[in-house]
Amino acid sequence: MLLWLRLHQPCASTAGGDRATRPVNLQIPQIPQIPDMETEIHVPVGSPLIRKLPVCVDEHDVIGGALRLIQEVRPAWDLQRVRTKLFTEGITNKLVGCSVDKCPGDVVLVRVYGNKTELLVDRDNELRSFQVLHANGCAPHLYCTFQNGLCYEFMQGDALGPQDVRDPVLFRLIAREMARIHAIHAHNGCIPKPNLWIKMRRYFSLVATEFTEQASNLRIQQEVPSQEVLEQEMSWMKDHLSQLGSPIVLCHNDILCKNIIHNVKEGHVRFIDYEYAGYNYQAFDIGNHFNEFAGVSEVDYSLYPSRELQLRWLHTYLQAYKLFTKKGEAVSGREIETLYVQVNKFALASHFFWGFWALIQAKYSTIDFDFLGYAVLRFTQYFRMKPEVLALEVPQ
Repeated sequence: MLLWLRLHQPCASTAGGDRATRPVNLQIPQIPQIPDMETEIHVPVGSPLIRKLPVCVDEHDVIGGALRLIQEVRPAWDLQRVRTKLFTEGITNKLVGCSVDKCPGDVVLVRVYGNKTELLVDRDNELRSFQVLHANGCAPHLYCTFQNGLCYEFMQGDALGPQDVRDPVLFRLIAREMARIHAIHAHNGCIPKPNLWIKMRRYFSLVATEFTEQASNLRIQQEVPSQEVLEQEMSWMKDHLSQLGSPIVLCHNDILCKNIIHNVKEGHVRFIDYEYAGYNYQAFDIGNHFNEFAGVSEVDYSLYPSRELQLRWLHTYLQAYKLFTKKGEAVSGREIETLYVQVNKFALASHFFWGFWALIQAKYSTIDFDFLGYAVLRFTQYFRMKPEVLALEVPQ
């Protein structure tokens, strides 16, 4: 497949990967972010304020800019002895790791946002997510923000691959960590609403003009389902999936393999990259993760987890979720089967979401990559999977 290239260039991971590559210069009309108290993540009252530095790092001199920031974040460090590492693997944001020999375990990451990423990423939401997840032991320490980026703690461990997420020991750790995040209370007291349909519609609006007769991109018109079909499917999904009873919880929304960090020494996993975190359907977060079993460098949907593997995963998840939400630990077969049906149906929405993302890339990115091919791949998998999951019924 592609290298998970994202137009909005999500956060660079500890050292790892996301769906992105290099910054691109785009001229896109910004879609206003309309605050919605029912979808917004709320930072607890009394949480530490985030230090904001009046520094803008030149994307062509990220090492120099990182050292300027290190003077503020680690004033005791001798700049002459600071080691820097520029991470370049599969990322769009520029990421630099800074450390000194006398403190090998203390690595500061300086992440410089890719050009124009603010058009599609709600940076305020990302910061709130970072704060809430850190307060609950699920994210690294955020040292400060600057005008075009963040400084935060390097999370020790190894980024996982498709072969790892199938491992029984690791998938149980992943299921428990996801349950822990889903149990976090980060809303203002009202019943939270999902952000899925808002984001999907917003993404689609950025590429809708490519479906007109006047559009120059003939390949979209020839290989991608028509605008009418895509809109019909979006409408069907919203009507069908929203009736499944999946709880609205705090979700990561992007748990691909490289966003999972395994700390062997401490025996846990943590998730990184919070640009898409927000209130969403519980089943979407899980279904999206199951889709990511297919890999990120070469997509192979035969790796989508089997029913047997899913049932074991979901049993572990439900036990942990009930424990974290103080609803006991006993899990019935009916509960597992219900979640199984919900997850596989919401996996459809995951294909559409990232299919639209790929179309945005195809429209605006100057990167030499077959984004359209990836969009076609996701939409094709959606239509291939739809009849099978439609046959699934939630137990009465």
